[in-house]
Amino acid sequence: MAAYDKADLERRMNGAVEALKHDLAGLRTGRATVTLLDPVTVEVYGAQMPLNQVATVSAPEPRLLSVQVWDKSNVGPVDKAIRSAGLGLNPVVDGTTLRLPIPDLTEERRKELAKLAGQYAEKARIAVRNVRRDGNDSLKTDEKKGELSEDERKRLEGEVQKLTDSTIGEIDSVTAAKEKEILGK
Repeated sequence: MAAYDKADLERRMNGAVEALKHDLAGLRTGRATVTLLDPVTVEVYGAQMPLNQVATVSAPEPRLLSVQVWDKSNVGPVDKAIRSAGLGLNPVVDGTTLRLPIPDLTEERRKELAKLAGQYAEKARIAVRNVRRDGNDSLKTDEKKGELSEDERKRLEGEVQKLTDSTIGEIDSVTAAKEKEILGK
């Protein structure tokens, strides 16, 4: 049984791209999106829980998020979690609803966010390169076991490289689009 599995490599590389898209969705542009609060975890009932498991998040206006907390006793912890999440948001508490006006981004903040997008992209590129290395290692192992000829290994390494290049190309285009959105250009 050969160790090389192209479908597994594709799945893992695509996983890196999906993780990047998820990370980028949490970066704030000038508009309110419900994904903005995805990274927020709230300490309730003695455990850390994602915000979306204790409240409903909606964007009723382009520059406003609304967080409807289900259990009145969790309003304080939710407010605290949003304030300490480093998103630059200050909730206005109104009963069990928290309104979050989305402030305009300063040029400095936009540059910080674009830089952060670049860091997320680099993390994804590294993950893809690690998958490429694993694929090439398994090809060499297969060749040593005599399950592949040298020519076949080289051909398959070429396939792995093509897959790597196209995945990194996708990472670059997704990141460039997000940076353009952040910088408002």
